[in-house]
Amino acid sequence: MRSVKIAKIGTVEPSGAVSAANAGEFQQQLTQVVKNESHNIIIVDMKKVEFLDSAGLMVLVEALHLAKSLGRRLIICSIAPSVRMVFELTQLDKVFEMVENRLAVESALREPLAA
Repeated sequence: MRSVKIAKIGTVEPSGAVSAANAGEFQQQLTQVVKNESHNIIIVDMKKVEFLDSAGLMVLVEALHLAKSLGRRLIICSIAPSVRMVFELTQLDKVFEMVENRLAVESALREPLAA
């Protein structure tokens, strides 16, 4: 018999520009959600993000490493085309789990997670 983990989701919804000007605040917020022991899946919903620079991207990379080290999943969704281009130019679109929108995240999570 296969055991199934129940998805416990933590969500972060940055908005506007995610840049050097606010990277520290974004990092603090994201790190807190990733470290929260009650979350095994972290969703970063980027629907309100208009701009992402290298500092904001670095926060996401660090959060991904932290999530993986804690055995958690980090999923990014609802990425504007201009922001997606940053991921593509840095080839980080191949590193992050990225989905179209929250509905796609929910569909992906309906599939049981193997223990």
